Amino acid sequence: MTKPLAIFDIDGTIFRSSLLVELNWKLITRGVFPGRMKKDLDRYYFSWINRKGSYEDYIHKVVELYDRYLDGVSQKEVRRLARDVVREHKDRVYVYTRELIKKIRKTHTLVAISGSPIEIVKEFNRHWRFQYIFGTEREAKKGVYTGKSIRVASDDKSSILLDFARKHNFNFSRSIGVGDTESDMGIFEVVSRPICFNPNKNLYRIAKRKGWKIVVERKDVIYELE
Repeated sequence: MTKPLAIFDIDGTIFRSSLLVELNWKLITRGVFPGRMKKDLDRYYFSWINRKGSYEDYIHKVVELYDRYLDGVSQKEVRRLARDVVREHKDRVYVYTRELIKKIRKTHTLVAISGSPIEIVKEFNRHWRFQYIFGTEREAKKGVYTGKSIRVASDDKSSILLDFARKHNFNFSRSIGVGDTESDMGIFEVVSRPICFNPNKNLYRIAKRKGWKIVVERKDVIYELE
């Protein structure tokens, strides 16, 4: 009998940051991306940190600049720096999702889906050992990025998951899905048991309306709301 699926977002759900953000900073500090990129990001970063702007605005700017400056960069270099990021930050994770993964590892088929680049998602997974992973894929020719995207995983998670289930003969009976923003609605729409973890305002409102489970981890306390 096929094990039920357990589908996790990564950034802000397992990882207490964003894999893309950390990779982006590494590319800047190692001189792969130009230093002026930091100045472009600082306005959005400090606006969010000072609660004057949104995290969504900040992360959208990160994605925009990453895509802009990736053109012409070596795949080998990105993979090398992705390994460095994961080696440094692989344990910077939330207790709730870390323990949930540990609890269900033997009873569920584990799937991770992230809008972060597939290169760093693969490195992250060397430590966390999901059976299936999805990330954003960008075109490269002769080992060099062209600046074009092949698949942006955060754009339509439901289609990715439905195609995956058909290909591997899975269904969503007794399945679990965990995410933190409305970009994870594609997960929640297909699973049997949505878990909204540290939801942002938009997802919180949706979860309350639909009666989905809400879990909040704050400092050393975990709150569970039904």
